[in-house]
Amino acid sequence: MGNWDLQLLVGEATQPKGGSQGEMVRWGPPTSLLSQIEPSAKQRGLEDFCGGGGSGVVMEDGTLVFSLVARTKEENPIVSVIMYSKDGGKTWVLPKGMLPERCIAPFIVEWEKGQLLMIAGCLHARKVFESRDMGETWTETVRTLTRVRGNFDSNPLQKDRRVASIITATIAGKKVMLYVQKEVPRGEKVEATVFYLWVTDNNRTFHVELISTEITAGWTPGNTLLHSNDALYLLQEKGDRRRRSVFLASLTEELNTITSVLESWAKLDSFFSKSSVPTAGLVGFLSDASDDGTWSDAYRCVDAAVTNAKKVKDGFKFTGSESHAMWPVNMWNDGVLYGFVNYAFTLVATVAVDEVPKGSTPLLGAGLEGNEDTNFVGLSYTTEKRWETVFNGTATAAHGSTWEAGKEYKVALMLQGNEGSVYVDGVLVGSSDRLPTLEARRHDISYFYFGGGKDSSVTVKNVFLYNRPLSEQELKKVDDNNRVPGHNGGDSSVRADVSWVLLLLLGLWGVSALC
Repeated sequence: MGNWDLQLLVGEATQPKGGSQGEMVRWGPPTSLLSQIEPSAKQRGLEDFCGGGGSGVVMEDGTLVFSLVARTKEENPIVSVIMYSKDGGKTWVLPKGMLPERCIAPFIVEWEKGQLLMIAGCLHARKVFESRDMGETWTETVRTLTRVRGNFDSNPLQKDRRVASIITATIAGKKVMLYVQKEVPRGEKVEATVFYLWVTDNNRTFHVELISTEITAGWTPGNTLLHSNDALYLLQEKGDRRRRSVFLASLTEELNTITSVLESWAKLDSFFSKSSVPTAGLVGFLSDASDDGTWSDAYRCVDAAVTNAKKVKDGFKFTGSESHAMWPVNMWNDGVLYGFVNYAFTLVATVAVDEVPKGSTPLLGAGLEGNEDTNFVGLSYTTEKRWETVFNGTATAAHGSTWEAGKEYKVALMLQGNEGSVYVDGVLVGSSDRLPTLEARRHDISYFYFGGGKDSSVTVKNVFLYNRPLSEQELKKVDDNNRVPGHNGGDSSVRADVSWVLLLLLGLWGVSALC
């Protein structure tokens, strides 16, 4: 198996004596793991193993997991795999599953119990894979951690937007994933040179803060998030490829922000649940909160930009072609929070047409990035006081469905794969099962728009966004007359177990350019 060796170092945390930092960790001798996985590796045609990205994982059942990369013997492409131990590191297993060829620099995390997620940079994109059988099989998932995905062909800058650390934590009583991502500084179109901290419950995603700017372009320093005993830290390399040092930074303010956001999520969910509004998959809500040019998301994740509109209770009134709002839920310049809209979503809004237009006028819809004229799924209204559904830019009259000026209606837009549908007051007024998928259309659904028609005079209120289709029964429960509750602070709840051993330090000795 070449000249590589794969060694594990285990360190036990000790109480420092006399202020000597050298005694804080008592390291044991390196242990070679190669002999344990070599038989399985030969069966799979793998050699030259190297540690993957980030740290390892201690699963809920105590299983220790590391990500690895290796070469295949035939054509020498690199693949990503895992190995694990269920007996505290005494014996190790190399499962047969592996990611597609040339998917490298893997980061792993356990989300649901027994569910491993692996983030890897592949040939043309950064992808997320999941395994529920301890690495025996891996499947790409497009609705998990959608922010970390990226297509290098459509946006070359995304190649350097890599995840640098990811962990799970329980904060304010809620299990979340925290991750650090190297990114292009906001407002610039240059190389990725800063680290941002993000938090997600795998539904909503919140941009916490910029946490590091001392990053050399073209090189991603190693770092690890540490969460324990109500504290959050970032352990980070600094320097360059030739000279490096390690620093530990406290993220107290960032943890306070995360706690506040999670508490506000919980209070909103509780409020809506008591009102029978479905909260499963609810990721955003535009209601009464706003300021100049902004329609605020009550969940504090991504706001809508408003232009030349009049503020009304719970929403805005849009008059004319220069009066509109755009909710950039999946745009690169605004953080690309919700890539799920490319595959499935439900948008529910309360609307009223205030005046009869001179022709067909768009009311609201989902727009494609890079193709601003295409309304992918939407609703328009006509001078004959009829509704028109729009699918992939084509408008069709909704026969038997009319509107009255000044009357409020509850409109729902839905997407599930290649199927789109539009509901008005819980009644289906149009659908299509021939919508092109993301792979076929090659344009992301990047935003939702409201108003903006040439002769528009409409009011839009209380907009809900879900990451899944709602049933007709659930649509009837979305009570748009409820007001948003206030946001108050609260106590956080955390779980940590770092008591007896400092683990997850893989060393690799050998001569190769693999890593």
